[in-house]
Amino acid sequence: MNPKIEKLIKQFAKLPRVGNRAARRIVLGLLQDKTGRIQNLIDTLVDANENVRPCPICGVLTDKASERCEFCRDMARANGMICVVRDLADIWTLEKSGIFAGRYHILGGLLSGVSGVTPADLNISGLARRLSDENINEIIFALPNTVEGKTTQQYIISSIGGAAQNVKFTELASGVPLGGDLDYLDDGTLTLAFGGRKAI
Repeated sequence: MNPKIEKLIKQFAKLPRVGNRAARRIVLGLLQDKTGRIQNLIDTLVDANENVRPCPICGVLTDKASERCEFCRDMARANGMICVVRDLADIWTLEKSGIFAGRYHILGGLLSGVSGVTPADLNISGLARRLSDENINEIIFALPNTVEGKTTQQYIISSIGGAAQNVKFTELASGVPLGGDLDYLDDGTLTLAFGGRKAI
């Protein structure tokens, strides 16, 4: 195989949920396309790389020209609730279902001894600052129902507990299966899990 093509395939294969076989199909499709799709992809990637950044408050990816993301700017969402999620994909899932109208906080991952992810790698300190700044009365954990998710949840509660004396901590109800990610839940199950959330 041409070394340049092989290098490109390896780069695509490093993307989440893209294996070697899918990476080969993507690369071949792009290189054999005659419509200019590859140049459009390059231009779009460069534009996103230069102009998209995490919101300094919640971590949602937003336009670099904006001081805050759309969720943090929307005063209708300042209802005293923050939903803590692992990543932006979880927010897209919740927004698609329309079951939450508050603000979000992206951690950027989960604590994991196996993967070497420590509290310093996650956006936890930013959450503690938001409690007083935004008059928060409930923190909803919408993390995966896994060992890593539960460990992260308990660490956050213990680390910010002193600053959260009047804050209620809740988690999604048992509609979320063991080991389940929000990405794989249908809207009905997610609505039940969110509506039936329980205190921690």
